[in-house]
Formats: sequence, C-alpha cells, structure tokens
Amino acid sequence: MNTAPPSPSTDRLAVSARGIVKAFGVGDARTQALKGTDFTALEGELHLIVGPSGCGKTTLLSVLAGTLESDQGEVSVLGTRLTGLAASQVTRFRCRHIGFIFQQFNLIPTLSLVENVSVPLLLNGTGRHEAEAKAAERLKQVGLAGRERQRPTQLSGGQQQRVAIARALVHEPRLVICDEPTSALDSVTGHQIMDLLSGAARAPGRSVLIVTHDPRVYGYADRISEMEDGRVTGVHSGDSLAAFIHAETRS
Repeated sequence: MNTAPPSPSTDRLAVSARGIVKAFGVGDARTQALKGTDFTALEGELHLIVGPSGCGKTTLLSVLAGTLESDQGEVSVLGTRLTGLAASQVTRFRCRHIGFIFQQFNLIPTLSLVENVSVPLLLNGTGRHEAEAKAAERLKQVGLAGRERQRPTQLSGGQQQRVAIARALVHEPRLVICDEPTSALDSVTGHQIMDLLSGAARAPGRSVLIVTHDPRVYGYADRISEMEDGRVTGVHSGDSLAAFIHAETRS
C-alpha cells in the first residue's frame, strides 16, 4: 500500500519528476529501469531513496541530476525544467546549483586533494587562491586538515569518500545529490558526514537527496521514498517515517 502523504506545496518543491521512463539495451536485452516513476523532494529537507539493488534508485538519481536523459517524462529542479534543455544548458545548471557525491568518488588522481575540492569553484569562475582557501576549509570539516597537498592515491577509500563530500559541498549548491555517501565509512565518520549533509539540507533554499542501503543514516531523514521494480512505491514522513525506521532498524 502506498503510504505517500498529500502532495507538497509547489512553492517548496526542490525536485519534481513525473512519469519518468528509462530503459537500457536493445531487443531481447532491453531492460526498463524506470517505469513511469513520480518523485518529489522539498526545499529544506534531507530525503532518502531506499530499496533493493537493481530497483532503479541510481538511475532515478542520474535523471534528477541531469546526467542521464529519460526516455519519457518531465524533470524540474529548483524551478528550472531540465526536460528539453540543450545538454550545454543542463551542464551549466549543474555546475552552478548541484553538488554530487558519487559512489565511486570520481576524484582526479593527478590533482592534490585541495585541487580536487576546488574544481566546482573554479568551474564557476572563482579565483584559484580563493577557491583553494575554501577547499582547505571544507577538507578540515571532513577531518582531512593537513593533507591538502596529498593525492587521492595516498588515501584510504573512506578518506577518498570524505574528499568527494568536501568537493560536493564547497560551492554551497542548492541541491546535493549523493549515491551511497556512507558506504565506505566507519560508523563515527559516517555520522560526522551525515551531520554535515543534514546541516546543508537545513540551509535556506537547499536540499539533500541521498540513495542509500545504510540503515544507520535513516534517522537523519525528513522523508524516505521506497523504490521497487522501477517505481516509487511509498513515501514516509511524520508518524509513517518513525514507524518505517523502527521496522527497518530492528530487522
């Protein structure tokens, strides 16, 4: 049974997706990852997307971020309709307004940590000195002070994830999109990172959207969307959210 609350007021919508269809492959190998999916995220919330592997979570995240074009449906982000925009326009929009935390980190191995974290600022026209100063501050916030000039290959997987998180937050994007941000982190560091992401979600006009399999972070959510077989099957908030978290963390 769908546990979705009433539709949110459109003046608080950070993300709206309607009727999203996405398939991969051709002929007998064609697989439909999203099957008319509807999704909304609000300004000022930390919203989790959960569900079994292969249910379409990461595909939906990519469509919402504008890094993957849907076959059908419409996507609007922060009041801008991405569907139908030229690829260059979508790219410019992402650079200015969206921060990404990828499951595979996507750090540039030839750059130092501070240079990696500076990239979003440099793309938006910030001078190098100012960009690196802001990047160093973000690295300090994720527990990597003093390692600014090291390279990603000198770090553990968990430390590389923290660099990726610092990079996603450095330009203070209005929407932060995360794919398994705590997957490579121990419990203490994971909670530190979720505290940072929760703070980012509470900033005026901002939102954080996270795909996760990690029940340790469920308690940070304002809403949780469940996915199964290419569709959002339930949305939990308020009492429904508390009951969902209780059930999932006991199982």
